[in-house]
Amino acid sequence: MFQQPNNMMEGQLHPLEMTQNASESEIARMRDEEFDSTNKSGSENHELGGSGDDQDPRPNKKKRYHRHTQHQIQEMEAFFKECPHPDDKQRKELGRELGLEPLQVKFWFQNKRTQMKTQHERHENTQLRTENEKLRADNMRYREALSTASCPNCGGPTAVGQMSFDEHHLRLENSRLREEIDRISAIAAKYVGKPVVNFPLLSSPALPRPFDFGSQPVTEEMYGVGDLLRSISAPSEADKPMIIELAVAAMEELVRMVQMGEPLWMTSLDGTTCMLNEEEYIRTFPSGIGPKPTGFKCEASKETTVVIMNHINLVEILMDVNQWSTVFSGIISKASTLDVLSTGVAGNYNGALQVMTAEFQVLSPLVPTRESYYVRYCKQHAEGTWAVVDVSLDTIRPSPTVRCRRRPSGCLIQEMPNGYSKVTWVEHVEVDDGGVHNLYKQLVSSGHAFGARRWVSTLDRQCERLASLMASNIPTGDVGVITNQDGRKSMLKLAERMVISFCGGVSASTAHTWTTLSGTGADDVRVMTRKSVDDPGRPPGIVLSAATSFWLPVSPKRVFDFLRDEHSRSEWDILSNGGAVQEMAHIANGRDPGNCVSLLRVNSANSSQSNMLILQESCTDPTASFVIYAPVDIVAMNVVLNGGDPDYVALLPSGFAILPDGMTVTDVGMADSGGSSGSLLTVAFQILVDSVPTAKLSLGSVATVNNLIACTVERIKASLSCDNA
Repeated sequence: MFQQPNNMMEGQLHPLEMTQNASESEIARMRDEEFDSTNKSGSENHELGGSGDDQDPRPNKKKRYHRHTQHQIQEMEAFFKECPHPDDKQRKELGRELGLEPLQVKFWFQNKRTQMKTQHERHENTQLRTENEKLRADNMRYREALSTASCPNCGGPTAVGQMSFDEHHLRLENSRLREEIDRISAIAAKYVGKPVVNFPLLSSPALPRPFDFGSQPVTEEMYGVGDLLRSISAPSEADKPMIIELAVAAMEELVRMVQMGEPLWMTSLDGTTCMLNEEEYIRTFPSGIGPKPTGFKCEASKETTVVIMNHINLVEILMDVNQWSTVFSGIISKASTLDVLSTGVAGNYNGALQVMTAEFQVLSPLVPTRESYYVRYCKQHAEGTWAVVDVSLDTIRPSPTVRCRRRPSGCLIQEMPNGYSKVTWVEHVEVDDGGVHNLYKQLVSSGHAFGARRWVSTLDRQCERLASLMASNIPTGDVGVITNQDGRKSMLKLAERMVISFCGGVSASTAHTWTTLSGTGADDVRVMTRKSVDDPGRPPGIVLSAATSFWLPVSPKRVFDFLRDEHSRSEWDILSNGGAVQEMAHIANGRDPGNCVSLLRVNSANSSQSNMLILQESCTDPTASFVIYAPVDIVAMNVVLNGGDPDYVALLPSGFAILPDGMTVTDVGMADSGGSSGSLLTVAFQILVDSVPTAKLSLGSVATVNNLIACTVERIKASLSCDNA
């Protein structure tokens, strides 16, 4: 469960920078002004507005939120006198009587308690100022005594040693004075509104220096965030009531969009997808977060599926940023929680509010990522029915770098028998997709890249994977099946880390700086490099990553089956040196036989070379397929298979991301080999080019990796009978 952060405590109303050297008169003036402004706004709905009906839909003007009614204020004032700290049940009951959300009642009581504390602190501060004036006068008196002191024997200047008692007394007084000033500054900072806690974004280590080889500069990998996410911090206290009101309105809109059919949602000709009627949407939801920005395109979709996971666990995954980004690692390149406005009530996520940032990706360097700054709100609507909604906060904090806005998007989760859940997902964004490569434009515009179907297909596959992890009734008849429960968990955990590492290093994320090596078009090879130091999960040294994306005139299923099959591996895997590949062990991950984790052994054709082990995970769903692998140490894998800690197994994953080309609206992800749909294949390698992290990258190393990936591409095309493509 999330803990409510310190900056949600009562009393923080407006940001104000203060310094320790500020004079007491300035501090007093600022405190008095803040107290007067607080009293003026105490009974207003500045601390938490009413319903979202009065929102001004114009995003470029400051919004005004109506006050609570006089009846609401009188009732809450009367309740406050009896109970200034109502519990969850009392807030719900009071909100029901007054027509307010429990969070609105909660924030009104918080701000009311702030006013009472401020009045008390004002009186205390007056006394402190009086004491400080007295201390200052004493301080000046001691200084004057020191400057005019004389020796009683000779009448000359006093020696230092003769004033030790007075100096000691002066130091004590100065220390006490500093403590009093610090105390006043702390009180002022707390109740005037200076931020107490700064919520960091993603960690940004020092950027490595670029290096040169020949005339072609290559920049090492840059860790950090994009222009949008770098400029965002936690919301101010003044923003929080508006954020809450926006979240409440977004939740209402999401639930209505889930429940509505035609004419809001139009079914495609083949009946497989739902498309949003934009005109009907504007008529149904006229306020929203403002009009669509100029040049932006609307992408909206709705999809429903049944997954093998109970509703409580699903809600926990969606509200825990670490679990969420792990489950959807193929879609999310990075995510962060900036602030937690509410952790929920009654020991669960009902009413939880989080301000977040995220970057969404397609596993290809040819598709720009989408950065978003939004609030996530979770609410229980009935027994066994939950909803989680996201909505962008760009109207509250506009930014010229915004390229993607999330209108109310999320999912409705309904409990079903036997631990299953029905999930209805709505994805609704407005985006500037001008940077998408022509090769991927059709896929992105069709909704297969970022749409609701992509989310629910990934969720369904990952729920099956988690179910297989917890399975205890493993059949023992098949050769190579790992039945040791601890060994299964360790191997699946290692494979999960491998997949996350691969997905995090293939896209056009703002954390990456790709450099194009050739200029032949879509088949350009892009490279980047990073130094691996003190990371037990990676071998130390300089790692060179290379990736390229291209189109194949065969179905994604055919490409996936060819690449995952160990018997056809020698046709494309140059590093196996033509040796036979044998599956030593495997773990099934779902209904589809292609969803599995395998341990492969490459029997080298040269008897003088040692055999090599390869850890491979293959996964597929109707919207995407992956084959990801990494060479592993034999000794380390024996430890893992016996249930040992997999975190210290060094991995450099390589692999393939296979996507439909978006040219058809049928289930292209599962088309048969004779289908007319094509595939978009991304090939990505990670090679340790030098085991010394401080070494220089040579032109020869880059040329070698470039040739390796080019030869692999040609072999795949030839094997799939498309060498003229």
